Amino acid sequence: MNYSFQRAKILEVVTNSYDHPTAEMIYNRVKKIIPNISMGTIYRNLNLLADNGDISKISMPSGDRFDRTIYPHCHIRCRKCNNVEDFYDLNFDKFKFKNSDYEITSIIITLEGICKKCQQKRREDLNGIKGK
Repeated sequence: MNYSFQRAKILEVVTNSYDHPTAEMIYNRVKKIIPNISMGTIYRNLNLLADNGDISKISMPSGDRFDRTIYPHCHIRCRKCNNVEDFYDLNFDKFKFKNSDYEITSIIITLEGICKKCQQKRREDLNGIKGK
């Protein structure tokens, strides 16, 4: 892949992000470095970086997210606030694929639940309703 300053800055933003940002979040961060960058440039380069294996693209119901971590791992998404976090409690070494001639290049597993912050907010909301 040819070097471009814009692509290098987009990659830098993703690799320094721990929050699995959306393209829009990345656009807002890169725009601080390159004010005249377009959203199309962001999308085009994110897809190139993902296709090249430099970053991971995670398809979520709320839209694609991008991950700096390219080795096998899972994600867990909050169904309330859409926060996405890495989840490492699955042992990929124990997966066995019977009767398959495939060379496995990726495993995509996304768990869903409600994060601690949203659970707390729900409890507070319920307590507020009961107190009225």
